[in-house]
Amino acid sequence: MQPACAEAPENPSPPGAPLVPGAGHARFYQRLQRRYADDLSLLPPGAPVLATMERAYEALRARGCDTASALRVLRQLVMERLMRIDCAAQAPLSEITRAMTELAELALDHACHQARQELDARHGAPCGPQGQPVALWIVGMGKLGARELNVSSDIDLIYVYEQDGETAGTADGRGRISNHEYFARAVKAIYGLIGESTEHGFVFRVDLALRPNGQSGPPAVSLSALEEYLQVQGREWERFAWLKSRVVAPRASIASAGVQALRGVVLPFVFRRYLDYGVFEALRALHRQIREHAAKRSAGHPERANDVKLSRGGIREIEFIVQLLQVVRGGQFPELRCRPTLDALQRLARAALMPPETADALARAYVFLRRVEHRIQYLDDQQTHALPTRDDDLAWIAHTLDYPDCCAFLHALDAHRELVAQEFDTLLGGPGKKPCHGCCAAGAPPPVPELDGLLEQLPPDLRARVAECCRHPRVTGLRDEARARLVRLVQRSAQWVAEGRVSETAAVRLIDWLESLLRRESYLALLLERPAVHAQLLQLLGAARWPARYLLQHPGVIDELAGDALLAERFVAADFERELALRLTALRATGEDDDENLLNLLRRAQHAEIFRTLARDLGRCLTVEQVADDLSALADSVLRVTTQWCWSRLRARHREHPQFAIIGYGKLGGKELGYGSDLDIVFVFDDDDERAPEIYAAFARKLINWLTVKTGEGGLYEIDTALRPNGSAGLLVTRFAAYAAYQQQRGSNTAWTWEHQAMTRARFVLGSDALRARFDAVREAVISAARDPLALRAEIVGMRERVRAAHPTPAGRFDVKHSPGGMVDAEFAVQYLVLSRSAQHPQLLANAGNIALLQDAQRAGLLPAGVGQAAADAYRALRRAQHQARLDETPTQLAPPALQAERDAVLALWHAVLGAKQEAVGA
Repeated sequence: MQPACAEAPENPSPPGAPLVPGAGHARFYQRLQRRYADDLSLLPPGAPVLATMERAYEALRARGCDTASALRVLRQLVMERLMRIDCAAQAPLSEITRAMTELAELALDHACHQARQELDARHGAPCGPQGQPVALWIVGMGKLGARELNVSSDIDLIYVYEQDGETAGTADGRGRISNHEYFARAVKAIYGLIGESTEHGFVFRVDLALRPNGQSGPPAVSLSALEEYLQVQGREWERFAWLKSRVVAPRASIASAGVQALRGVVLPFVFRRYLDYGVFEALRALHRQIREHAAKRSAGHPERANDVKLSRGGIREIEFIVQLLQVVRGGQFPELRCRPTLDALQRLARAALMPPETADALARAYVFLRRVEHRIQYLDDQQTHALPTRDDDLAWIAHTLDYPDCCAFLHALDAHRELVAQEFDTLLGGPGKKPCHGCCAAGAPPPVPELDGLLEQLPPDLRARVAECCRHPRVTGLRDEARARLVRLVQRSAQWVAEGRVSETAAVRLIDWLESLLRRESYLALLLERPAVHAQLLQLLGAARWPARYLLQHPGVIDELAGDALLAERFVAADFERELALRLTALRATGEDDDENLLNLLRRAQHAEIFRTLARDLGRCLTVEQVADDLSALADSVLRVTTQWCWSRLRARHREHPQFAIIGYGKLGGKELGYGSDLDIVFVFDDDDERAPEIYAAFARKLINWLTVKTGEGGLYEIDTALRPNGSAGLLVTRFAAYAAYQQQRGSNTAWTWEHQAMTRARFVLGSDALRARFDAVREAVISAARDPLALRAEIVGMRERVRAAHPTPAGRFDVKHSPGGMVDAEFAVQYLVLSRSAQHPQLLANAGNIALLQDAQRAGLLPAGVGQAAADAYRALRRAQHQARLDETPTQLAPPALQAERDAVLALWHAVLGAKQEAVGA
């Protein structure tokens, strides 16, 4: 046989090459063997890759094939090779899809290059307003964009050009046309090169239906026209289409700045900044249309009913599961933004949006179904996904998948599809939600219920609140669909109140919360789609007032309630920091890692973790001490991550890693943070570079700004640096040697006793291990230094009186923190014990918290029998009372005899330690 592109003889001889075991049954394989036997050796052994396909293409051109013929013959050679390695050697799915994707990229690159060469010769190159060249980008959608093209797939393309203008014309000034017309002709020329059928078939079937305005839209659109279309007319289903989009040709433009600009248009359309549950209904509608279309196609054609792509439990449902979770969450969690389905499944599992075993099962089903799909298409090179009806074809598919017979193969197929269908139904509302045919006129929306029509069914307080809500402009201005969602949420909430599942107070607070958020209709969709989230939200709102305020500030966090394991888990710093690192990597990959995005990323992550701790707290899963431990560990993590990110972005940085440390004081140092606590911190450095003081001062200012600045996502922490040497008059960042000298009373500028009291709770938060060891040594030396007990007692009692005078309590009231017998008394007594006795009792040196130190002092015999334990128990109870009051937003000043036993226990401690009797109440 002569080469494929040479002139063929009238009566070609039959092929002599033997059939290859495995693929030989496929009629398409047999045709390729007969027609292209002499060309098969152009591809070297193994899976085709871009480099080997390029060489084969050039060899075909050298034999006399034009571009169109060479690309078509190359496609046939690639198909023959893929059938052989897939059916006989069980090649991985990734090898097959990669080869098909790279073939498409190669073909489009060469076709685009030739089309533009020919058009430039006739019309000149297209130019922008300033005469600059204008690029054309071929955007691959769907499986092409995701690099998972199947063996007989069409390719979904959208052609985008950089900007409008006109061509330069020919040298004699003729042939000028608009860029719009130029690129429309380019699209037609490219289709002729790869899409039209010739004696060698086609390269790829081409589908342009996903372009703006579909079949009625222009074949190519400018970037500005695309941006306007997506912003004004883009529909929800188009977000799923653009999710996998990628510029695939021309190859030379893929890394250009213009392509980044295109991505900047597409990303905000696909991924919204908030959790976007409004897409659920859009996906349901799209899925219904696909199933109804499949049902119509198979009506009267039973052979089409068993479709591995479009039928229940098919490939499309796996893709929908993955894409739905990506679109809903991808705006806030950039690590979920990836195109390939298998990669996305693993990312969803890592983000705890899907159990790992479910992700693995769906991945296995996806690989299985795609391999079946390929074998269906190998038979006759048809774009079909339906199982063959011929017994020998079905047996061949089973055999090439290593099943002993058809029954075993069909059993495995059914098992995979059933698992997929169950997961799909669970995600989109269950199998009971079927479209109702004939209930409404075609295309007419269901009647929208009215909110005021519910009033008679509601309990009194809820009725009054809903009646007020009915008149609110945000409610009257809602779209019908959103108003219907609001009505259904009120109905469901009222039903739960009637059943005793939630309190009426919780339902009223829910209306307060919803009313302020009605501009973001996605929250209505979220609660309606996730009844478990709705129920948990009501429980939280009913438990205390502060959660409602926090949710108003950070409404997006409610999606954290969706996880089944939420209440059983604790904060894990390593997981938190790893997730932030993944999100930073994802933002860098798309060029979105600017300061604003990183600030928002930190805030969303911290708010979500605070809310998780709050949910566990209100669910009685954590003690007050555990809440403080987790909030303190979260603050440590945020400080570590923010320090790393700020240093990497500091223009003046002079070394890879800063010789810098943060020392935590107060509640941060003692690991007793509450919700909304400030961070008391001191910055120190140990760097001999002459520029170090200036650099670290700039660094500290940047760090404080990153932690405190309010963005659209809110803030992180308020920062207090008043405990640094010399307070507000001192340097923002202190050289460590100077800090140590100040604390250890060396030189004329030394710390006061109250600063040594603060040092008892100081803790090294971040920095090098060497600096940590030096700080620990300084702290130990300071708090164990020899002191005159009487002078120390007088200073601490004097400081206590000044603190109490600054926080007066009305007569007859008891402030759980500041009144005699309150928390401050216990804390000052502990500080006296540590500063006066830790030299003789080194167990008091540890920053172990007031409760543990009181117990240690009791065991060391420093307190009368029972006093230390009673005071420790009392301090715990006072902390719990303060914590609950803050959650309820109620005063921490109580009327006696509330907490009388706890006050007496702390007063007994004060008397035993400091020998001064305090008045029992108020004063």
